[in-house]
Amino acid sequence: MNLFVNQNIVIHSLKIEGITNSSVLQIGSAGIIKTLSNLYNTGGYTEPAPEIEPPVAPPEIFVPLTPPTPT
Repeated sequence: MNLFVNQNIVIHSLKIEGITNSSVLQIGSAGIIKTLSNLYNTGGYTEPAPEIEPPVAPPEIFVPLTPPTPT
């Protein structure tokens, strides 16, 4: 079975707030989605980021509970 899709898409304005590494922007139908990954150093950094500190466990808070009294 052959399926042919003809589309005419007119976009007057397209605003994209952000694209991340796992984002997919698709307009129309796609028979094949080709992957593309770009990494940019927009901050001009020259060395790796410092290691993160291990998370600190929050203190345990004990709340005394009393059993309900029958009415």
